Amino acid sequence: MSPDYFEFYGLPESFLPNAASLKSKYYALSREYHPDFHATATPARQQEILQLATLNTNAYRTLSDPDLRMAYILNRHGLLEEGKQELPPDFLMEVMELNEQLMELEFEPDPVAVKRVEQETQELTATLDAGIAPVLAGYEGLPLDVRPQALQQIRTYYLKKRYLLRIHESLAKFATRS
Repeated sequence: MSPDYFEFYGLPESFLPNAASLKSKYYALSREYHPDFHATATPARQQEILQLATLNTNAYRTLSDPDLRMAYILNRHGLLEEGKQELPPDFLMEVMELNEQLMELEFEPDPVAVKRVEQETQELTATLDAGIAPVLAGYEGLPLDVRPQALQQIRTYYLKKRYLLRIHESLAKFATRS
C-alpha cells in the first residue's frame, strides 16, 4: 500500500486540506530532511534521509493538487481499481449526444458545433462541481461509518469529471484543426 501522506504530515484525511498547513509542513520537512544537513551521517542514515525527502516531495505534489489528491484518497480506499470504473447509465445517456456530436465533428469539422459542445461540456462540469462541493467540504467531519457513502459519491464524481475531460481534450483537437 502507498504511504499515508496525511499521516506523514500529521493532517486528517481531507479532500480540502488547509493549503497553508500543507505548505508549512512541506517546507519544515524539506529543511529537516535536506541531504546537506546529514552529510556526516552514516550511509544508512543518509539513504533514509533521502527516502524521507522523496516521500515529502511526493506527498506535497499529490496533496497540493486537487485531482491528484482525490485520486490518491479514492485509491487508498480501493475505489479506483482498473476495469471497475463503470459510470452510471443516466450519465452515459446524458453524454451520448455529446459523443455523437464528437463523432460527427470527426468527419465534418465545424467551429460552431465545437463551441456548442464545449459549452455543454463546461455546463455539465460546472453542475458536477457544484453538486460535489458540499460533500468534499463536509467529508473530514463525517463519522467514519458514513464516509463510505461519501466516498462512493466522490468516486462517481471523479469518474464523470475524467470522462468530461476526455471530451474536452477531443474538442481541443478539433478546435486546432478548424
